[in-house]
Amino acid sequence: MRLFVAIRLDASCKDMLCTAIAGLKGHASHGNFSRRDNLHLTLAFIGETNRLDAANQALGSIRAEPFTMELSSLGRFQRSGGDIWWMGVAKNDALSALQQQVAAALTKAGFSLEKRTFRPHLTLGREVVLKPGFHAEAFGKSLPPARLQVREIVLMESRRSSGVLQYVPRFVQPLR
Repeated sequence: MRLFVAIRLDASCKDMLCTAIAGLKGHASHGNFSRRDNLHLTLAFIGETNRLDAANQALGSIRAEPFTMELSSLGRFQRSGGDIWWMGVAKNDALSALQQQVAAALTKAGFSLEKRTFRPHLTLGREVVLKPGFHAEAFGKSLPPARLQVREIVLMESRRSSGVLQYVPRFVQPLR
């Protein structure tokens, strides 16, 4: 199974992100856009493994207080076949500490994680090609602010069912 650790979003955050996705779609000639049900913030990508119990135990060791996270700026990672567009997260020491704790617990449990720097973002679309005249900065400023109370982390399984990508919760660790 393909696993990752995520923060799930509440309805108001998903509403704002869906507004952003709809706006991007309206200006795109091509793109693969995130489904509402799949919107999340990834803390750690584990990848293919059959060690579900070990991942659950590692996440069960996490000790962190709930905190508030604020979605901030629209951005993109440029790619030759179309860009990845995302919504960023305002600098947040509690989020960074949580991500580091998750990565350390998983590494200690024997999982091999990516070594790149954590850049918290929520993917809106992949392979997005926008029509000429789109002004990302103005569009980003037009989006309403969104905040989220982070009260748990979730071990998610990524799988395809009838060709549709689905993220299925496998373990929930409350923050306390």
